[in-house]
Amino acid sequence: MAGGGGGSPGDPEFQIAPMIDVLLVLLIFFMSITSAQVLKVEKSITLPVAAHGIKKDNTRSEAIVNVRWEADKKKAIYTFDDKPFEDMAKLSAALAEAKKASEKVGAKGDNPDYRVVIRGDREGTARSVALVMNAAAEAGIGDISFSTANKE
Repeated sequence: MAGGGGGSPGDPEFQIAPMIDVLLVLLIFFMSITSAQVLKVEKSITLPVAAHGIKKDNTRSEAIVNVRWEADKKKAIYTFDDKPFEDMAKLSAALAEAKKASEKVGAKGDNPDYRVVIRGDREGTARSVALVMNAAAEAGIGDISFSTANKE
């Protein structure tokens, strides 16, 4: 009796090459996702300490707004997607555009799970953070989180 497909009888050999290909593709995918998130975070910002802060939910769409305080100029520098914003109306428009772009497939209307994460400098003023909160509200985003460090 003939088996299906020719070749020598017996068990098929395990092919390692396709498994390595799949592993490398997954590795490249996860590296690109991770580096995209790291690029949104400014290293020069010293976050305030909140020892009892709660770890954020990473499954949701979000916009990260960095508020860096320049003490010598007594001025806040706002960055979103590596672009500096001085005008809060332009920041609000950029946040609204980002929210619109994040709409889930099949969802009706805006993405209700979209949020803004504010990374405010420890030395900055409350007013500088409040301006970002107002810009998010004008963009139609009501879910706002603050990024903090859990220890010094």
